[in-house]
Amino acid sequence: MSTHRPLLLAWSGGKDAAWTLHTLRQRDDVDVVALLTTVNTGYNRVAMQGIRRELLHAQAAATGLPLIEAEIEPQCDNARYEAAFADALARAKARWPELDTVAFGDLFLADVRAWREASCAAMGWRIETPLYGSDTRELAHAMIAGGLRARLCCVDLEQLDAGFAGRAFDDTLLADLPPGCDPCGENGEFHTLVLDGPMFDGALAGRAGEQVLRDGRFLYTDFLPA
Repeated sequence: MSTHRPLLLAWSGGKDAAWTLHTLRQRDDVDVVALLTTVNTGYNRVAMQGIRRELLHAQAAATGLPLIEAEIEPQCDNARYEAAFADALARAKARWPELDTVAFGDLFLADVRAWREASCAAMGWRIETPLYGSDTRELAHAMIAGGLRARLCCVDLEQLDAGFAGRAFDDTLLADLPPGCDPCGENGEFHTLVLDGPMFDGALAGRAGEQVLRDGRFLYTDFLPA
């Protein structure tokens, strides 16, 4: 009988979630059994990241893990978000009865981590944040050196210039980031789409399409399956 404790991983399609999966797979006490992603049904994309559902499914296939989707509608309030998340957790629990923990790729935002912990606890779940407390500059370089390949799919124009939109997450980008910008974008400066890395069994092909500005500040680059 396996002594590995099953985990569910909150999957955004971005680098932090992907590196969390890679990190957890190095451990001998846990087993990530599935990915959980919140999908905006109005746009048919990953919430926040804006990643197309087709690429999300390709990512899941590349990890070799089943994907559980929590579906929300545009302008979803917190109560409906939590209801969708709770439903997804219930479906995961029905499939893997021993599950009681969700892993997140949080890095240093204590208020976000505390909110996740309280929300999950109210539903009888625990959380793990294996990257929490990392030096984000060291972590960013470690991701790149470790083979992670990602593109910036969303840029907050109040924190970064539009020229960063769609760029590769690499050492050149890190060197170009302005002072005060977190190298991992943990303050919301940017979000990423992962296309390759040690957590995948092969690289994904994605090409940059049009760019769309939302809410007057968030510049999304639409990556399409190549």
